[in-house]
This record gives sequence, structure tokens and C-alpha cells, in this order.
Amino acid sequence: MPFFVVTYVHPDEEGWNKHLIPHVEWLQEQLQRGVLRASGPFVGTPEKSALLVLVAPSRADVDRVIAEDPFVVHGLVTEMTVTEWDPLFGTYQEESSRANRAGADAGREVAN
Repeated sequence: MPFFVVTYVHPDEEGWNKHLIPHVEWLQEQLQRGVLRASGPFVGTPEKSALLVLVAPSRADVDRVIAEDPFVVHGLVTEMTVTEWDPLFGTYQEESSRANRAGADAGREVAN
């Protein structure tokens, strides 16, 4: 199943504090569903921002999931990117598009 990397910028401190618990509950629900693989804030950025790693059948499915996040519902996300990602190396490499190939072979395929 495709991976997607999502970045959020959500600088509204008051809104962030108000909706943090519902946002965390939403994250936990996505973890239980197997949609969210990792999430966390960026450190040392001028505005509150975060990264989410999701798996879903399509970009449209990711958009539907993200639309349910309380931070999104309440208009706290001022910037967002969604990018499909292929994890060739590391923790998720067994789920990549080249999962049945050895790491070095997968890397050579990408280079060619």
C-alpha cells in the first residue's frame, strides 16, 4: 500500500492548545486503524509544525483521513503538503514498491 508523507504548519498556539487532546485522540485512532505509521512535531522551527507518515490506497483516501483531523476541521493548519513516498531503505523497506529486492539492488534500480 502506498506511503504518504504529510507536513503541517499550525501556528495558532491558542487553537493548538484547545484542540490538542482531540488531535492526539485522532492520531491514536489512525494508529489503531493502521493508517498512521509515525507522527511528531518538527523541532526548532519558527512555527508549530509536524510530519505524519500515512499508508492508504490513494491520495484521495489520505485527503479524506486528513480532513477528519481536529486541527484541520478547526482551520488550524495554515500550510500542508502531501507527497507519496517509497521507503526503499530502513524501517518500512519491506513495504516499499521494491520490497522483494535486496536494498542495494533496489538502490541501483532507482539510480538507473
